[in-house]
Amino acid sequence: MTRGRLALTALLVALSLWVFVYKAGPKMPDFEVYWKAASRAARAEPLYRESDGHFVFKYLPAFAVLTIPIGLLPLLPAKFVWFFSSIALLVALVRISVKLPVERRKPLRWLVIVTVVSLLKFYAHELVLGQVNILFAVIATGAFLAMKAKREVTAGALVVLAIVVKPYAVLFGPWLIARRQLPSIASAGAGLALVLVLPAAIYGWDGNVSLHREWWRTVTETTAPNLSVYDNVSLAAMFFRWVGPGDLSARLAYGAGVVLLGVAALVFFFRRGITFPEGIEGALLLTLMPLLSPQGWDYVFLIATPAIVYLANYLDLLPRPMRVLTVIAVSVIAFVVFDLVGRTAYYAFMRLSFISLCFFVVIAALTTLRLRKVA
Repeated sequence: MTRGRLALTALLVALSLWVFVYKAGPKMPDFEVYWKAASRAARAEPLYRESDGHFVFKYLPAFAVLTIPIGLLPLLPAKFVWFFSSIALLVALVRISVKLPVERRKPLRWLVIVTVVSLLKFYAHELVLGQVNILFAVIATGAFLAMKAKREVTAGALVVLAIVVKPYAVLFGPWLIARRQLPSIASAGAGLALVLVLPAAIYGWDGNVSLHREWWRTVTETTAPNLSVYDNVSLAAMFFRWVGPGDLSARLAYGAGVVLLGVAALVFFFRRGITFPEGIEGALLLTLMPLLSPQGWDYVFLIATPAIVYLANYLDLLPRPMRVLTVIAVSVIAFVVFDLVGRTAYYAFMRLSFISLCFFVVIAALTTLRLRKVA
């Protein structure tokens, strides 16, 4: 390692320590939810409790079981481990994302800089909250790379692990089936069955069934109150704020969701002749998830890291109008930050769902690349 890299590494470690001590460590409220659930799972206690209020556990029971080791630590050391593991995973996410494009048209440094600058505010928010989206993105991107390497069994297993971490990864299921690769389909099916029965080892079969029912009730009953929150970027929240609560906003959200899924199907339909079609298809599906999930918060868009890499790499192959629009949209994503534009402008930007509209442009650009048979 050169002196420059050593100095940079030392600087990053020092900065990370400062952020943990003065910013993240005293907070990380979402991590406390995971830690508490893991502690409860270790004692075979109920996971989903109304008394937890806004910070109720909303993940699959298997998540709590698999994270029991972190729940055995005292809270502060557990936060320390989680925070620095998340930083390591963030580095890994960027490193593996730049490996997705088959043809590297831009220098590696350029891809890294554009991606990190574009999504930096989401990465930072994620670390302060102690969320799991970086872990989820690493697992999902790892599945895409496994497909690239023709390791289908591994790809299927990683998709299941992604579902455990974030249940909306079930969106990958129809995609796996449409690819018609039996090893990945079989691996995912077996893995999902294992995930569903895993909590029975602690809670017993009846307890396991009860847990999954409670999980579904919790997820469905805690959605509506979150739609009016300014940093909810989902389609449901967007139309809720635009037209108000009621059937109309729900129908518009469902309709827009169907359109976006149709776009994903169109991208898949045009995969013939592409050396590695899964890269851009997976990137597109990741970008869709915060929009389709009613629980989609703005920082979840960090999982669009592979999408930004693709756009940075192939930007010059977009038609000029789309290229200009893409640069504008990604610039807005990157630089409309609370500290730069001020409270009033930032809240107005978020309440009008402009951030979601910017990612519609990202989706359109990815789709254009596929229609042009670029990637």
